[in-house]
Amino acid sequence: MSPRQIARVAVSVFRESVRDRVLYSLVLFAVLLIAASYLLAQLTAGQDLKIIKDLGLAAIATFGLFIAVFIGIGLVWKEVERRSIYSLLAKPLRRRDFVLGKYVGLALTLVVNVATMTAAFYVVLAAMAWLADDAARAGWAASAMDPTMLLAVALILVELLVVTAIALFFSTFSSPFLSAALTLGVWVVGRFGDDLRHFDTVLDAPAVAALARGLSYVLPNFAAFDIKAQVVHGVPVDPVYVVLTGLYGCAYIGVLLSGAVLVFERRDFR
Repeated sequence: MSPRQIARVAVSVFRESVRDRVLYSLVLFAVLLIAASYLLAQLTAGQDLKIIKDLGLAAIATFGLFIAVFIGIGLVWKEVERRSIYSLLAKPLRRRDFVLGKYVGLALTLVVNVATMTAAFYVVLAAMAWLADDAARAGWAASAMDPTMLLAVALILVELLVVTAIALFFSTFSSPFLSAALTLGVWVVGRFGDDLRHFDTVLDAPAVAALARGLSYVLPNFAAFDIKAQVVHGVPVDPVYVVLTGLYGCAYIGVLLSGAVLVFERRDFR
């Protein structure tokens, strides 16, 4: 593994991603939605801050998911479709460095875009805090600029990085449409990991229940990354939980990238 080669591929991916109009459209739409949440919140007396926080975090998570999936699925496929993969691999560039560089480049793109949306989110919250009167502030479960929300954003980012690794893994051997379908399918199933473990309580089918339980242990539990409800309602979040969940996500990323490298190194492009 060559860090220099990985960095070169990552910078190339990052530059290509930031020139993508679709990416700008998604981020702009997310920022506008976060700003519009302030106007929507004015229609609900006493719950305005909670609505802004809830919509803001949901916008970051949702549009980050779109970026992770719909850009991640094309990372490898684009090079194969353009046949530029042959010239790239003819250079002193190992396949593993190519795959890891692609991932690092999109990960950097995600970090920049999540940071942009988070900054817009806090601007809206700062405006809310500035315009609110003392009576309104007294009814808030947590301050408008509550730094605990950054913990929720951090876990959202880890979740998106896991989704990106899934999309990259599928893109090493399937078409963009199938990669998107499989990635979104894994994400949806992973959101219901806890329910799958207790599937036998709602369905009297031992074989199906065992399969569901097995999936819950194999697939990432994306529900574990979701602490939006806690931070929105001012419920304390244990930093140890955030750290352990982050490490859990990093472990999945490592496994997925190893699988992507293994598949790509054995793929025949002739």
